Amino acid sequence: MAARILRPLNKGEFDYWRAQHLLNRAGFGGTPSQVRALANMGLKSAVNYIIDADEVETEPIEADRFDADIMRPPTRQQRLEFRVARENGDEATLERYRRERQRRQGADRRQIAELQRWWLKRMIETPRPLQEKMTLFWHGHFATGYRTIEDSYHMFQQNQLFRNHALGNFRRLTHAIIRDPAMIRYLDNNQNRKQSPNENLARELMELFTLGEGNDYTETDIKQGARALTGYTYNDDEFIRHGSRQYQRLHDDSVKQILGKTGNWDGDDFVDIILSRDVCSEFICWKIYRFFVNDMPGEPTQAGQEFVLELAKLFRSKDFDLKPILRTIFESRHFYEPDNVCSQIKSPVQLVVQAIRSLRTPPRSLRALLSATDLMGQNILFPPSVKGWEGGRTWINTATMFVRQNILVYLLTGQRPGVYPWQIDQSQYDAAPLLDHFDKPLGDIDASEAVKYLVWFNLGRKPHERRIAALNSHVQSRGGRLNEKILIELLALITAMPEYQLC
Repeated sequence: MAARILRPLNKGEFDYWRAQHLLNRAGFGGTPSQVRALANMGLKSAVNYIIDADEVETEPIEADRFDADIMRPPTRQQRLEFRVARENGDEATLERYRRERQRRQGADRRQIAELQRWWLKRMIETPRPLQEKMTLFWHGHFATGYRTIEDSYHMFQQNQLFRNHALGNFRRLTHAIIRDPAMIRYLDNNQNRKQSPNENLARELMELFTLGEGNDYTETDIKQGARALTGYTYNDDEFIRHGSRQYQRLHDDSVKQILGKTGNWDGDDFVDIILSRDVCSEFICWKIYRFFVNDMPGEPTQAGQEFVLELAKLFRSKDFDLKPILRTIFESRHFYEPDNVCSQIKSPVQLVVQAIRSLRTPPRSLRALLSATDLMGQNILFPPSVKGWEGGRTWINTATMFVRQNILVYLLTGQRPGVYPWQIDQSQYDAAPLLDHFDKPLGDIDASEAVKYLVWFNLGRKPHERRIAALNSHVQSRGGRLNEKILIELLALITAMPEYQLC
């Protein structure tokens, strides 16, 4: 069964269009020349090139890229001074502390906005697209929002955690996430102590992060898991050490029974007990499948179910290493089946980043792009809840479609709705390299052949003849020959098509 359902695509079948499908799904798309380069590598080499991201040089991220001290906790002396001022009714001192806190909060909000711009820019420019796409995946899976945490540096730390483990090992990532200050604060585990256990992290660890809602656990398991996680907290930007005086004071070291196993368990034991259940590997593989293969609504196909179950077996056999799972997906015949091509609605981030990376438009204003992705329903670092973004059909409604079409026009032309002419981004966009493979000056290229290619390239699959006919009619109405202006007009019309929303 495994050999049949997980079998790879035949070497000779990995052509230009399948290479584009791989580049779109395993990253954020690419230019025609990048697609051709990937196709020329052959299937295995292309997949290895994408997955082995650590071998591709990229700009290092400096440890001090963001300010760690904006929201640093008060010193002992400051706490004492504040307490004395409150006891004595010293309003001048209390007001000074309030103003300082407000100043820090303002600086931190500016830094979280800077962090958003930095990450979006990194997704646009990275030579390791799969690493950044998996960072985005883990951000939606272990969803943590700034509004609750109110510490931008903790969000940066978590973003780096996801990046460092993006293509690594799920077991190690899960051990790391229960030590992450942002997650601990978001789910109140800093309030989880043996005298009064807090169940939030234990519940979401089972319900949303590892097993799935209602799968293979009970309320008692959650309560016992919460006891295992007592004492898992942080000081400033660091997880407190196991064995420290603070940990020993907060941690419940008595016997616990979790998922049928009895022992003096701590949080790390809790994670390992969860990962020993088959349903955990199946749940994670389903989420990865929906993210990379097919997220259409309704019951999955029998082939999809079989694929995920076999993938989960492989996941367990590799002790939760991610690269073998992703390599199997991207090499599989199933991944390239027609039903799985253009079967996903692009997330707002995918829509924007893929447009820039594949069409090579100017990124224009990162602030404007982030505002648009927010309006389209995906504000990075601000997920709507611990469940993250639901995705799929929820991305599309009448309001978001309006923004989706306008943001593409903005990338292509610099024009935003409701702005004055002098506010238009005048950065010139040269679309002609999209047709470089025709090896002719733009005006000498057969317009009908160019139209057919552009529609197929942008929609990701063979277009309907009526789409091609409508675009050919537009070119004929403009003189029948291509030039830079007509080329951008064609791209604006293609990106406005409903099919462009699919990936």
